[in-house]
Amino acid sequence: MFKDLNPILHSQLRLAVISLLISVKEAEFTYIREKTNATAGNLSVQINKLKDVEYIDVTKQFKDNYPQTICKITPKGIKAFEEYVKSLQTYLGVKK
Repeated sequence: MFKDLNPILHSQLRLAVISLLISVKEAEFTYIREKTNATAGNLSVQINKLKDVEYIDVTKQFKDNYPQTICKITPKGIKAFEEYVKSLQTYLGVKK
């Protein structure tokens, strides 16, 4: 009856990151940190977890001599998010 919830996306901060990237496709680390109100250290750990399962791509580069980290959602990440939402809908009794 109830579908299992994806443990990677069930974390509040990881879900926030994926939700944000769904709407903007890619974003700088600082933008994500500001929008999620997370600490840099915690956000870095959660971004690495999302990267490890290939839900996001992370590009590190320099812009005006400052390090810049850009996160971009992958097709696998989009699919995982869509499946997570469908699973949540079964818990909420939402009809398709």
